[in-house]
Amino acid sequence: MKTIRIFCRNTNAYHNVAKGSTLEDVFADLDLAAQFPYGVTSCKVNNRVEGLHYTLNDSRDIEYLDITSPSGLRTYTRSLFFVLYKAVYDCYPGASIRIGTPVSNGYHCELDFEGMEDDAVTDAVVDTLRRRMQSIVKADLPFRRVTAHTSEAVELFRAQGLTKKVKLLESIGDLYTHYYILDGTVDYFYGSLLLRTSQLTRFDLVRYGEGLLLRVPDPEHPDRLRPMKEQRKIFSVFQEQRRWQDILGCTTVGELNQAIRAGKTNDLVNVAEALQEKKIAQIADHIATHSQIRVVLIAGPSSSGKTTFSKRLSVQLKACGKRPVSISLDNYFVDRELTPLDARGDYDFEHIEALNLPHFNDQVCRLLMGEEVELPRFDFPTGRSLLSGERLCLEPDTILILEGNHALNPRLSERIPDEAKYKIYASALTTIMLDDHNYIPTTDSRLLRRICRDYKYRGYDPREVIRRCASVTAGEEKWIFPFQEQADVMINTALIYELAALRAQALPLLEMVPEHAPEYSEAYRLRKFITYFTPMPMDAVPPTSLLREFMGHSIFQA
Repeated sequence: MKTIRIFCRNTNAYHNVAKGSTLEDVFADLDLAAQFPYGVTSCKVNNRVEGLHYTLNDSRDIEYLDITSPSGLRTYTRSLFFVLYKAVYDCYPGASIRIGTPVSNGYHCELDFEGMEDDAVTDAVVDTLRRRMQSIVKADLPFRRVTAHTSEAVELFRAQGLTKKVKLLESIGDLYTHYYILDGTVDYFYGSLLLRTSQLTRFDLVRYGEGLLLRVPDPEHPDRLRPMKEQRKIFSVFQEQRRWQDILGCTTVGELNQAIRAGKTNDLVNVAEALQEKKIAQIADHIATHSQIRVVLIAGPSSSGKTTFSKRLSVQLKACGKRPVSISLDNYFVDRELTPLDARGDYDFEHIEALNLPHFNDQVCRLLMGEEVELPRFDFPTGRSLLSGERLCLEPDTILILEGNHALNPRLSERIPDEAKYKIYASALTTIMLDDHNYIPTTDSRLLRRICRDYKYRGYDPREVIRRCASVTAGEEKWIFPFQEQADVMINTALIYELAALRAQALPLLEMVPEHAPEYSEAYRLRKFITYFTPMPMDAVPPTSLLREFMGHSIFQA
């Protein structure tokens, strides 16, 4: 028996294993089950995530993953999507399901009974699907991976009426395609699945609005499901985006690719930008017609386009006869030595008390009472708060625009009268999907935006941007997301065409991450993902677009 030498990061040691062993075989041979009480989902092989079916034929570095890792959780979730589709396919032949909008710590799914007498998603329907999913899991069925010529896969999906998958596969241009079979039901996923349905130990299916909510395990507490939380406003934004997609005639990447290749890029861009501009104008009209509103607070996660949105809102407010004035919250930082410390003893600049809240509230209240104030200026090199020499007094038609991470946190503006405030939450909520069973995480779109922007304007290496992603997300979870439902209005800054526009800039940056780097796994996944998009000319993106904040050549950049 021929053997190969591998290095396993889980044991931090080299091992000789039989050539041709699968990752599942090696996991058993190394007796790693005790390290993974919640089961193993996938494995990094030379920093590329693979399914446990992967065969080892020469030396490799490997690292097994479970649902506590983002990659492992994605594998689990994709497998759960397939089981839900299989349940729909078995219980309601002729019905279709669209899986994926992340909301309320789960995934909203739309069930379409088109052509059937009873088209309502009732409790009985949900119970039927849940029971069928449970029986599929209990049956311990294999997820069988098949490699086939793309033309064969296309005809297979065409015969099943899965036209969105057909359009996607035809637009990619790959010669061969991998798809999966579950007990005779066929589906396509852009990442690996689990080996068997019995690995799906925790999930639930409940009614949500007019559809379903698929609940998944909490990666921080894998023995229980993520707690449901009310997110009706976010959900309404997703629904609004679906209506916009109907106007554009694009709901999936396959349809977008077809439109670009058919020379419809300009029409697509113009309508998408017009829909977004109309929303911004509506927000400005509301502010302008409510004279008591004097302070506009804009918050949103990293790379959500808050800066350009605030400037475009200012333009629309001027068109309404108002005088918008922007104040940077960064200038209200406390002196460096007064900054709160994090668990490691480092300065926590994301903490709300890194801002001088009493001074900020005092100045805004004085401005609202008609007084003149001298604005502060924070000197970042010395870490000191200084007087700027810039004095401000509000005219009757002046609107203060405040944009920052903590803008919706009640503590920031606790002394400002509620009737004087208008709170806006801006986020890049990706609503286009690869196909009806493969959603695109909003976090992926924002990370690609940040990689392009930070390399161009801040000199950050893509590897560093990816490395910092976890800490950025942790800060958002603590200081931004808990307050998003308190917004008076939400604006989606994502554009249906943006990943096709970012592809040309993002790909070479992702290729800069070396294979030996821990960040390579994420860079490789994003590279693979963004190549699903047919590239479009960058000059098709107008200079006023929110996307230009990340691509460059925005007319709003200083």
